[in-house]
Amino acid sequence: MQCTWGKLRPGAIALAGGIGLVLAGLPAYGQSREATNASSFSRSAAQTVSCPTVADKLPAIPASAQAEVDQNLALLDKQISEANQRLVTSVGQGGPNFIQNAILGPLKDKRTATINRIATAIGRTAQRPAGLDALAPCTLSGAADPGASASAAPGASASASASAAPGGAAGGGQALLGPSAADFVDINQVPPNAAQLRAGATGSKGSFVSRCGTNQNKHQNPDNFIVAPGVTNGAHHTHDYVGNLSTDGFSTDQSLLAAGTTCQGGDKSTYYWPVLRSRTKADAAQADQSATDLNIGTIQQPATATLQFRGNAVSKVTAMPQFLRIITGDAKAGTNGVANAKAAWSCTGFTNRVTTDKYPLCPAGSKVMRILDFASCWDGKNIDSANHRSHIVFPDATTGACPAGTKAVPQLHMTLTYNGLQRSQAQIAQGLLFAVDSFPEQLHNPVTDHADFENVMPANLMNRAVGCINRGQRC
Repeated sequence: MQCTWGKLRPGAIALAGGIGLVLAGLPAYGQSREATNASSFSRSAAQTVSCPTVADKLPAIPASAQAEVDQNLALLDKQISEANQRLVTSVGQGGPNFIQNAILGPLKDKRTATINRIATAIGRTAQRPAGLDALAPCTLSGAADPGASASAAPGASASASASAAPGGAAGGGQALLGPSAADFVDINQVPPNAAQLRAGATGSKGSFVSRCGTNQNKHQNPDNFIVAPGVTNGAHHTHDYVGNLSTDGFSTDQSLLAAGTTCQGGDKSTYYWPVLRSRTKADAAQADQSATDLNIGTIQQPATATLQFRGNAVSKVTAMPQFLRIITGDAKAGTNGVANAKAAWSCTGFTNRVTTDKYPLCPAGSKVMRILDFASCWDGKNIDSANHRSHIVFPDATTGACPAGTKAVPQLHMTLTYNGLQRSQAQIAQGLLFAVDSFPEQLHNPVTDHADFENVMPANLMNRAVGCINRGQRC
C-alpha cells in the first residue's frame, strides 16, 4: 500500500452559533517512505506489522452483508494484533527467515481467507469485488534499532516510523511503540490559526450542553459496536464512555434504550473516545489486553468532558432522529491518510492555537485539550451508512452551509481536558510521554484521535436542545 501525504487543507474544526474554529495554513503532515524488501528486516521489539487497509477499498456494501463484513474487518485487525504479539514474544527465536515463515507468511494466509469471506458476503447480493487478494500480504514497520532510522513499511507515517519511543523495549520485550519526540510541539510555537466562524442572521446561535460526567465510574472497554458490532476487542484500543451505562461491542439500539445513563435529563446517548495514557520509559507493560495491543501506561481520566450541541452558521437546525450514529476522525489516519482525520489538540488558555498532527506541550497551569467535532448535515433518511459517514457530513468549511440534499442538525462539539500532562521537550526526549490509545500499527499517532456517538436522547430532550439552539439560548 502506498500512502502519500499532502498539505492539510484549511477546514472547519468547530462550528457554532457564535463560535467556530477554522484552521488556516496548517503545515503538511509528512511524507511516507517506501518499504525495504521484507527479507532485509532485522529482528527487533521496536518493529510492528503493517498491513494494507481493506475497508476503504471495498465497494458499497449491501445492507444484508454489512454485519458479516464488519465482523471480518474486525477479525483482520485482531490478526494484526496477534501477529504483533508474536513479534514481541518470539524475540531471539529462529533464523533470518523466522519472521517471514512464522509470522508474516501465516498472517497472509489468514488475511487471504478473511478477505475472501468479505468478497463472498458482498457477492451474494451485489457484484463480487475483484483484486482484494492483493491486500493480504503485510510487511514490518519501525526502526530495527530504537535509536536508528529505518525505511518504513508502506502506509507508515514518517514521523511515527522514524524512531521508536524513548525507552525502547520494556516489560519483557514489550515495545513502547510511538509516539516519537517529533509528535510533540510546544503550544507557544504554534501560530494562532483558529479563527471564529460566526452564525449569520439566518443561522442558529444557541447551544445545549448534555452533562454526563467524566467517566468517574471507569466504564472502559476496547470494543466499538458501530464499526465492529458483535466483536470483543474490535477496536484494539480502550475507549472511555460517558452517558449510556451498557455500551460494549454487543450494544444495539434497543439495549441502549433499556439501559441507565450518567447524563442528566434522561439522555441515554453513548459518547466515547480512545483513552489518553501517560507513561515513562521505565514503565513495564501491564498484564492486560491493552498491552497486547501495544497500548501501555496509566489511563488519564479527563478533568472535564464538555458535550455541547451547537447550531449552524446559515440555517436553523432540526432534531436528530433517535439512534442516529456518528463517528468523527479516523482511527487509522496514520496509514489511511488525513482525508477523514478530524483530530484537534490544544491547551487551555491557547484555544486560538490548534494542532492536528502533534500532541501539545502545555505550560504550567494549562491543561491538555482534545477538540472533537462531529458532522452535522444529515441526509434526512438514514441513521447509519456502510462507511458510517455518508449519511451525515460536515458543513462547508468556509460558509458553514450544509450541502444540497442535507439538513442541519445540532452539531456535537466535544471538548476533553486533562490535568497533570504538562511536559517539556526535554522530558519528552527522556521518555516522559503521553499518547492516545491506537491500533498497534498506528504508533499512537496524534492524527488518529477520534470519537463516536449514538443519539439516544428522549424526543422531548432533543426538542428542547433544538429550541435552545434555534432561539440563540445557552442551555
